[in-house]
Amino acid sequence: MSDNGKMIAEAAERILIDLADPQTVTAARDDRWKEILWPVLAENGLSLAWVPEELGGVGVALPEVFDIIAAAGRFALAVPLTETLLAGWLLAEAGIQSPQARMSVAPAQAGTQLTINAVGLVSGRAASVPFAGEVDYLAIVANGAEGAVIALVSTSDCTIEPGVNLAGDAQGDVIFKAAKPVAVAPAPAGAEMHLLLMGCAVRSHQISGALRSLLERSVTYAGERIAFGKPIGKFQAVQQNLARLAGEVAAAAAASASAVDALANMESWDTGLILEITAAKIRCAEAAETGCSIAHQIHGAIGITREHVLHRFTLRALAWRDDFGNESYWAVHLGKLIAERGADELWPLLASR
Repeated sequence: MSDNGKMIAEAAERILIDLADPQTVTAARDDRWKEILWPVLAENGLSLAWVPEELGGVGVALPEVFDIIAAAGRFALAVPLTETLLAGWLLAEAGIQSPQARMSVAPAQAGTQLTINAVGLVSGRAASVPFAGEVDYLAIVANGAEGAVIALVSTSDCTIEPGVNLAGDAQGDVIFKAAKPVAVAPAPAGAEMHLLLMGCAVRSHQISGALRSLLERSVTYAGERIAFGKPIGKFQAVQQNLARLAGEVAAAAAASASAVDALANMESWDTGLILEITAAKIRCAEAAETGCSIAHQIHGAIGITREHVLHRFTLRALAWRDDFGNESYWAVHLGKLIAERGADELWPLLASR
């Protein structure tokens, strides 16, 4: 890790410890902590860490930004930091300067398509956009007669149908009715798919981070909770569950790290890279389902109460599975991709990873 990347990652950890401690924000009666946190994140360059310096950002290397994303997962962060990072990356792909503001991206679900007409107005509907009701801008990919474009659109020029995800974080459908972009530029070939894949890598890393916190908290709880005169962590059944949870955490960490390594060393968006990213999303989503179930079994009924911190991690890990395509979608996509290459190409592809 470079000195700049290490400094940024350490700054993120310190800020989140001070201003976004999960236990503290769980006990908070309102969301004022978010308005305190965001300016600090922005002032320290965290929100635009992925944006090159020539476009007004910090220019942190791609894999080092994922350290920030992992921290956001470990803290079950409920502000659009990772979405703003992803939007900054997308805008930079087209040479568009990012605003110093909260951002999200669209489309955030497979199968959604936005269009841009000859006079530069965007139309369409983007489903389940993360933090749609809490951001100032959207970085989008839209298709036009002369090819795809990347555009920056103010949310004030869109109609947002508000909603929430499983964790209660803002998520809504965004309707573009001849919206005029703030900035627009031609998109690289395959930009829409690349956005979905980058979203998969981001969510996989967040899930991995959240599962790591789940394991740490479950081990601590099992050592403190007394039943029948001894800590429940002394019972073999609980020990087996902790071992299973540790296995899921390790699998998610390995899969998400492999995807980041592939992105850091990519020469093109080839089949090998797609395999790494989609396999990571599939495996991390599976780990979230299994790991969250185990963590709640260990904690018992107290883990589902609003006052307990556990649900901040489990609900977000489960909600993140669905963003940018769920595991079922990517399993089918990956299966078709492998089938098109033919049986003789499968083993060489796997052996090359």
